Amino acid sequence: MDGLIAFEEHWAIEQTLAGFSEANDPDGNWRNVRQRLLDIHDMRLSEMDRNGVEMTILSLNSPAVQGILDVGEAVETAKMANDMLAEQVAKRPDRFAGFAALPMQDPDAAIEELTRCVRDLGFKGAMVNGFTQKDVPDSAIYYDIAEYRPFWAAVQGLDVPFYMHPRLNIPSRAHSYVGHPWLLSPAWDFGIQTADHTLRLICSGLFDEFPRLQMVLGHLGERIPFDLWRIDHLMRQVIPAEKEIGDYFRSNFHLTTSGQFHEAPFRCALAELGAGRILFSIDYPFEQFAEATSWFEGTELSDADRLKIARTNAIDLFKLDLS
Repeated sequence: MDGLIAFEEHWAIEQTLAGFSEANDPDGNWRNVRQRLLDIHDMRLSEMDRNGVEMTILSLNSPAVQGILDVGEAVETAKMANDMLAEQVAKRPDRFAGFAALPMQDPDAAIEELTRCVRDLGFKGAMVNGFTQKDVPDSAIYYDIAEYRPFWAAVQGLDVPFYMHPRLNIPSRAHSYVGHPWLLSPAWDFGIQTADHTLRLICSGLFDEFPRLQMVLGHLGERIPFDLWRIDHLMRQVIPAEKEIGDYFRSNFHLTTSGQFHEAPFRCALAELGAGRILFSIDYPFEQFAEATSWFEGTELSDADRLKIARTNAIDLFKLDLS
C-alpha cells in the first residue's frame, strides 16, 4: 500500500559511526550498511518511492551519543548531528522528519537540546539509544534515577514522544554471554537491554508522576508483550508503582513493527495493546524496505486497522501535517 510512515529509520554522521560495532551488522555487510546510513536523499529516497513509504522520521544509529564518554563532546556531537539533520529535512520536508539525538550524560543539557530541537528545528520527539556511558567505559546510566525526573517533566511538557531504542550491553557487564558472542548482538541482547530499561522506568513510578508521557518501543515491544500477563501476575504486589505494569504499557507505550516481520509476535502485540498503539516501521538500513512492506501488505487486518498501523497512528502521535 502507499502512504506508509516509518520511524525507526537510521542515519549517521562520521562522528557517530566511530562507536558503532560491527556486531550490529550480523551479515557482515558493513560497507553497504555504512553507505546507507550516511545517505538520505539517494538510495533511501529511492527505496521509499519503490515501496510506498511516504515519510520517514530519521534518527541516529546506535549507540551514537549514548556511547560518548566525555560530557562536553556528547553535548557538541548531539547539537552538530541535530543541526545537520535539520538541514537535510529542510530539503524534503514532505518526505523526512527528525528525532532529536540527546546528550543524556547531562540531564540539563538534554532538556535544553530537546527543547531546541522541538521548538526551533521542528523535530517530532527524541530517540535515545538505551543507557548512557559517562566518564569511564564501564558505566551504564539508566533514566529511572532521580536526577532524570526534570528531564521527563520536560518531555511531558513539550508533548512529544520518547523512543527508547536498543544498544548492546557493555562487554564487561555481559558475563552471561561469555563464550557465546552471538548472543551479544541485536538478535538477543538488544531486546533484553531495552526491556530491562523499560521495566525500570515503569516500576520507578515514572508514569504516576508524568501520566501523559508517551514512549515508543521498536521490535514489537522488545518481548514484553509476550510476558506481560506473567509480569503482572508475579509483580503486582511488589512494584513501587500505583498500577500494574500492563496498565502503564497499554496507556503510555506505542510499539512498532521494526525488524519483526512475523505473524506470531505481531498477533501477540496486537492482542495486548490493540491496533491503536501499534505502528509500522522498518529499521532501515539493518532491515529492508521490501521485506517489511511485503509482510505488512500480506498480513490479515481490517482496512481500518491497517490504515491505523500504516499511517494514522503516526500522524496523531507525532502531529504530522501531511495534507
